[in-house]
Amino acid sequence: MPGVIVSGARPTGRQHLGNYHGALKNWVRLQGEATCFFFVADWHALTTDYASPGEIEENTIEMVLDWLAVGLDPGRATLFQQSAVKEHAELYLLLGMLTPVPWLERTPTYKEQREQLTDRDLSTYGFLGYPLLQAADILVYKAAKVPVGIDQAPHIELTREIARRFNQTYNPLFPEPETLLTESPKIVGTDGRKMSKSYRNAVYLTDPPAEVEAKLSRMVTDPRRARRTDPGEPNDCPAYTSFHRLYCTAEELRWQEEGCRTASIGCLECKLVMIKRLQAELEPIRARRAKLKAADARAALEAGNAHAREVAARTMAEVRAAVGLP
Repeated sequence: MPGVIVSGARPTGRQHLGNYHGALKNWVRLQGEATCFFFVADWHALTTDYASPGEIEENTIEMVLDWLAVGLDPGRATLFQQSAVKEHAELYLLLGMLTPVPWLERTPTYKEQREQLTDRDLSTYGFLGYPLLQAADILVYKAAKVPVGIDQAPHIELTREIARRFNQTYNPLFPEPETLLTESPKIVGTDGRKMSKSYRNAVYLTDPPAEVEAKLSRMVTDPRRARRTDPGEPNDCPAYTSFHRLYCTAEELRWQEEGCRTASIGCLECKLVMIKRLQAELEPIRARRAKLKAADARAALEAGNAHAREVAARTMAEVRAAVGLP
């Protein structure tokens, strides 16, 4: 897969299984196939959490340590911090001169998050403009592909429109990046909702083995199985659809399905098979994480910031010339 790939994540601190299967596992694969830029989207964090920025620095270090632990390699991919590369902000400003406001207002997540995040004031320019900042993040590295989930696909289409408008107005400078849909399984938390730090239902990559087992042992299952003797339906069990299908072998799945539907096995008995396999995947990640220190994350970011600035500076020199700035 030739070309440049760009993706980022807000600094949320320790990474959980949803982050791992939704993005990180894919990033590790991509770093061996293309020129990759993976960044800590700390400015994006402020678009919704501008009133409580206190944990950004600590969360950045914790997140990058987990990135290193899962196998992201600063020698094969550029890991950097968005706010350390000021060219993102400059391109964001210049793209704002030619981006129609209705393009931003029609972004699906704009209306959705304003309806859902009712505990804060999102009637801000920064929140309206965050898809434009995202476009700048992508275009400043002239990305060919952007790995995202299906919910972010409209943002990449907006980026393509903005690139097209710039190229037509000035010079054909930016490639129109393609959406690289991440085929990630649906990962739910221990309560059956989407796995999220804010829901307190997450299983973290750095959780000790005993804590992982305790969390998953208590995870909600098919409500039909109120008692051990009640038969159930695996396809209605959050633990089965989210984790068993991901970690268990075909033979184990057949045994679990039959045992659930006939009530010949209990939910915990069923879960322990999955938990054993999940622990085996987490074991080397935990081992690598235990050897890492905050200085390792800072060193990776420092090197990545320098390289990202070099690339972004070259792009911005072309952009300034195109728009008639010295």
